[in-house]
Amino acid sequence: MSDSSSRPSPADSAAGSPAPVRVGLVGAGPWARVMHARMLAAGPETTLAAVWARRPEAAAETAAPYGAAVAATFDELLDRCEAVAFAVPPAVQAELAPRAAKVGKALLLEKPLAPDLAGARRVADAVEEAGVVSQLVLTKRYHPATRAFLAAAQHVEVTGARSCYLHGAFLGGDFATAWRMEHGALLDLGPHLLDLLDTAVGPITSVRSTGDPRRWIELTCEHENGAVSQASLSGSVRLPRARTRVELLGPGDELVYDTAELDHEECWPVLRREFAHAVRTNRPTPVDARRGLRIQQLLAWAAEG
Repeated sequence: MSDSSSRPSPADSAAGSPAPVRVGLVGAGPWARVMHARMLAAGPETTLAAVWARRPEAAAETAAPYGAAVAATFDELLDRCEAVAFAVPPAVQAELAPRAAKVGKALLLEKPLAPDLAGARRVADAVEEAGVVSQLVLTKRYHPATRAFLAAAQHVEVTGARSCYLHGAFLGGDFATAWRMEHGALLDLGPHLLDLLDTAVGPITSVRSTGDPRRWIELTCEHENGAVSQASLSGSVRLPRARTRVELLGPGDELVYDTAELDHEECWPVLRREFAHAVRTNRPTPVDARRGLRIQQLLAWAAEG
C-alpha cells in the first residue's frame, strides 16, 4: 500500500502556513455526521479527505456535504489520508486503530479506546511502537471553562468530591446505539468523569461501583492524596438536558464545574487546531492514547464492582 498520497508537498503550503492535515474518517453514524465530519471539514487546519464505513450508503451520505471521497475499503481510506479519525463503536476502533498506526497514520481516537483493557492496551502499544501522534476526543477537555476549572483545581485542597453525568439519550433516539445499550453509562459517560476526577482531585488508586450501568451506576474513587470522590452515571433518566457537574470540597471554598451553560460548539475548533498542530509538529498531546489507556484501567476497576 503506497503512502505517497498522504504526504503534503511544499506547494500545499501558502505563505509558510502548514498545509491542512488530510484526515480520513472511519464511521458514518450520528456522531460521525454531527461532529467529526463537520469539524474536520470546517478547517482551516484540517480537511475531510475521505469517509469509510461498513455501510457504503451511509459513508456516501456523510461525505457528500463536504465533497469528500468515499473509500471502498479501509485500506483505500488509509491511502487517501495522513491521519485517521474514528467515530465507531469501541470494539471496531480497537480492531482498526492499530492497523492505521502501523502504517504511520496519526490517530484521532474516541473514548473509550476499546471495550476492555486488553483492547485498549493493544491500541496504546501500537501508537507507541509506531511513534505516531494520537489524540483522544474527550470533548469537554477542549472547552476553556474545563481548562480553567482544572487549572484552579491544582490550588485546591480536596477532602472529597461529588460528580454526576446524567442524560436520557439511552431512552431512545440516534444515540441509543447498540454498543451504548450493551455497555451503558460506564463506558460511554464514565471516561469523562473519571478523567476529570483523576486530573482535578489527584490520581485515582481504586474504583468501586454499585448499580447497573444500563440504568444507574455509582462509582466511589479513592485518590492518591487520601481524598474520596463519587460519580453518578446514567443515560436512562429523563432530563431537560444533559447534566455534568463536579464539586470539589475541602477546608477552603468549594470549587464547582458545571456544563449547564457551556456551548460545546466552542470545543471543536480547539480540538481540531490542537490535533493538526500535533500532527504537523509530531509532538504528543497530553490527552493521547496513553491517557486513554489510563482511563480504561479506571473503567476496568469500576467494572469489577
